[in-house]
Parts: sequence; C-alpha cells; structure tokens
Amino acid sequence: MQAGDDTIAAIATPPGRGGIGIVRVSGPNAEFIAKSLLGAVPVPRAAAYRDFHDAGGQVIDTGIALYFPSPRTFTGENILELQGHGGPVVMDLLLARVLELGARQAQPGEFSQRAFLNGKMDLAQAEAVADLIDSATATAARGAQRSLAGDFSRKVRALSRQIAELRAYVEAAIDFPEEEIDFLADKTLLGRLDALAEELKQTLASTRQGVLLQEGLRVVIAGQPNVGKSSLLNALAGSDTAIVTHLPGTTRDLLREQIHLDGLPLHIIDTAGLRHTEDLVEQHGIHRARGAIAEADVLLLVVEAGTGITETDRALLAELEPARRCIVVRNKIDLAGEAATIYTGEFGPEVALSAKLGPGIELLRECLKKQTGYEQGGEGAFTARRRHLDALRRAEQHVAVAHQCLQGSRAGELMAEDLRSAQHALGEITGEFSNEELLDLVFSEFCIGK
Repeated sequence: MQAGDDTIAAIATPPGRGGIGIVRVSGPNAEFIAKSLLGAVPVPRAAAYRDFHDAGGQVIDTGIALYFPSPRTFTGENILELQGHGGPVVMDLLLARVLELGARQAQPGEFSQRAFLNGKMDLAQAEAVADLIDSATATAARGAQRSLAGDFSRKVRALSRQIAELRAYVEAAIDFPEEEIDFLADKTLLGRLDALAEELKQTLASTRQGVLLQEGLRVVIAGQPNVGKSSLLNALAGSDTAIVTHLPGTTRDLLREQIHLDGLPLHIIDTAGLRHTEDLVEQHGIHRARGAIAEADVLLLVVEAGTGITETDRALLAELEPARRCIVVRNKIDLAGEAATIYTGEFGPEVALSAKLGPGIELLRECLKKQTGYEQGGEGAFTARRRHLDALRRAEQHVAVAHQCLQGSRAGELMAEDLRSAQHALGEITGEFSNEELLDLVFSEFCIGK
C-alpha cells in the first residue's frame, strides 16, 4: 500500500468560534496552492504573514502561512498550513478556495495514514496520535506520548527480532539434516524460548495497563431499589450527579459519569433498581440496566449491609459471564453499625462502606484498582489498544506451541511455522503485516484534519 498521489486538505481545528483556525494541506500540489493563494511560496519552515486571496484576488483573511517541503514533514509530503481567524465562515471560505485549487477534502485520519504509508511512523505510533488527542487523564496523555515516541513499538520489535533469530536457528537445522549434531536438542534453544515466553508475558502485562489507560474501565453500579446505588455514584464522582430520594425507582435510565482514579479513566454507569414493576418507563430502564451489566468490565453489586446478598442478587450474579469482575458493595454500614472494611466473600471481594457519609469509599477505590490489575502509571507507562493485546496473546500462544514441539517430538517444521505465526502476529501491531481493511478501521476513528 502506498499513499495517494493527490493532494488533501482539511480544517485541522475544532468547529466553532476561536482565536485561530488552521487549514492543513498535504500533497504534491501544496506548492502550487501556496503560490495561487498567497502570491508566493513562503520560505520553508518559516512563519510568513500573508493575505489569503480568493479566485478574484479579494482577501479572504490575513494570517500566518507555513510551508514544509517533503520529505521532512509529518506526512512525508509537501505540507502547507494556513493559520487564520477561527470563525467557521472564514475557515469554510479558505478551505473552499484550497479545494478549488486542486485539493480534495481529507478523510478522517488521512494525514496520519499518509505518515504511516510514507514510513514516517508505524501503525502503533499512528494510533498513539489519536490516543493523545482523546486522552481523558494526564497519565493517559503521557502514556500516549510515550507510544508516539516509539516506546511500545520498540518493545514489539525487540520481541520480533528474538523470534526471527530463533526461526533462523530452527530453519537452519531443518535445511541441514545431514549434520550429525541435533541442533534442536541444544538446551540453549530451550532456554531462549523460555526467555522469549517470559518477555512476552511481561509485555502483555504492560499492554493491559496500556489498554486501561487508553480505553478506561466501564464500571456498572447495579442492585435492587433503594440500596444506595445513586448515592454511591455521587460519592465516587464527588458531585450530586444522581437524584437521591427514599422512593424506590427514582433512577429510571442509565446515568453516566466519567472520573479518573490515579490516572485510570473510569466510565461509571448507574442503573435502574432491579425489581418486578408494572411501570412501563421503569421496565425500559431495567432492560437497559441489564444491557449495561452485560457489557461491564466491573460490576459493583450494591446490597444493604444489614440484609446482605439476597436471592435476587444471587440470580443476577449467576447470569454474569466468568470474564466479568464483580465487587459486592455492602452499603449503609452507618445504619447497620458496622465498620468500613474489605474482605473476600462468597462471590469475591466485598467492601463495607457508607456511600452517604464516606467511610469505606477509599477502600472501594483501592479494590477497583486491584481487581483490574491497574498500577498507577510510572515512567514506563504507555497506551495500547485491544487489538495489540489480541496480537500479543496470539504470539504468546504460538510460542507456547513451539515450546511444546521442541520438548516433545522436536518437529522442526512445526516449530518453525509457529514461530513464523508468532512473528506475523507481532507485525500486525506495528503495521509490518497489515491489510487495507485494518487500516481503514484504525484511521476512521481519527478526527478530520489529523
């Protein structure tokens, strides 16, 4: 796949009024567009104060023009940036003039896609561009910057090199069977496979952290009416997001709040109380609640401390998929006369707290981090995506099968094939092995102009 030979353009700043608006142009016609629009091409990499002219010579706007000749640019192509006043009408007129001069409207993420196709960054780095823009916390932003700088890609390439070296060794043993020495019986080879498996394990753990930083955690609060679900949402959010009353069925739809926990983005969803009701609106709310529970990363099942887990709660827990984590929240300890504590119960961790008064809330925060394996991002934290995690898992599985082949039948051909598959899976992360469908999916998530 190669970048197109046409010229693209887009407004690179958010829609609406602003002090500055930017139109970005990339492609072979950027120089011609600069001459036609500005009267002359600006000195490369130097800001020039110019009038921006329409086809009749009238001034559309006055601002700063920057010209970057290829190949030392973000996309690897000629780039023109026009910085004018950030009104929507002015930006639209300026973009329309650029399109008149031969550019076409860029698709979402097309500038970053061209940077990838022209070898300016790999696929993981290109995804980090979008992650940096979408960062919900400062920790996530720092992690995205590390991925953009290539920290994650270097880890993946180092693993790929190790696999390549093992493949070369194994395939040499296959190609020279007449040698009296059984190269596959060498204990050094087994040790190298063990070391590779351990590094893959460590990288997987780091990547899980990266996925949490990038995507956050979907936490759903559920339970029967009047157990304090909305109070718990307010306590975690630190604001009165949900209406709290003594009447059952107050919450009839999903309430969403986004907070961060030591750099980990939490998408918290409060749901309608689970009960049998004849109220049509409440029935719809309960249906949506069950849908949210099915998609939760972590379920906070709220029960009253004095009552504990009921048969209704047990029925809900029985419906959960094994992959769904659950924390039982024993609320209203102030009424039950209990102390705030955390312990392992019948269905996993249980946290006794008072959502109304506050004791135990910090214990719940710590429990959430422990349940997800999240550690507050240090200097080495980077962002990652679920597709990266999937690729690493497949690579780990192929290496495990290669290990079994070596220890068992020493079938060199099978071992070599599994090592090849492991290397191919790693190559999907950086884009060394990719297809057009994957690229379209990745870059369609970007904003226009990036």
